[in-house]
Amino acid sequence: MRLAFLIPPMMLLAACGSEEKKADEGTQVSINAGGDGGGVKIRTGKDGGNLKIGGEGVAIDVDIPDFVDLDIESDFDIDGVKLYPGSKVTKVDVDASDKGGADKATVKLGFTSPAPPTKAADWMAGEFAQKGVKVTRSGDTLAGKDKDGADFRINFAPDGANAKGEVVITKV
Repeated sequence: MRLAFLIPPMMLLAACGSEEKKADEGTQVSINAGGDGGGVKIRTGKDGGNLKIGGEGVAIDVDIPDFVDLDIESDFDIDGVKLYPGSKVTKVDVDASDKGGADKATVKLGFTSPAPPTKAADWMAGEFAQKGVKVTRSGDTLAGKDKDGADFRINFAPDGANAKGEVVITKV
């Protein structure tokens, strides 16, 4: 299975975080990676989740503890550009496949920012410019291509006086 390299980091993630959090603080994480030889699925939320690994002679189905202690905000960046300061990642969905020799992946991150959409989009556009990453802008949506050739789009929408949004990174 070509995606087997994902298993050790996913197992480490599954072992993280046993500290109590408020019910609304948990980041939902969904990882779906498959290939011709099998696949890996992880689903988690504030109350824990499940890890399934299947393929050529392998069948693992394990309940895993809550791992909301992941510091996704600090770890996330696109070519060195992080989310607007103080932003919180609320959801992570990863869908990857190497079926038929075609590597494809889509990563979606939901987030909230402590600034209005235009201010958060302006800040991130400025950060991309400083890093030499070309982005196009349509309203409060930024789009571009990272140094590895993956397309990305960052959408900002109003959430009261602040912003909520989604980052979508696609590699085909």
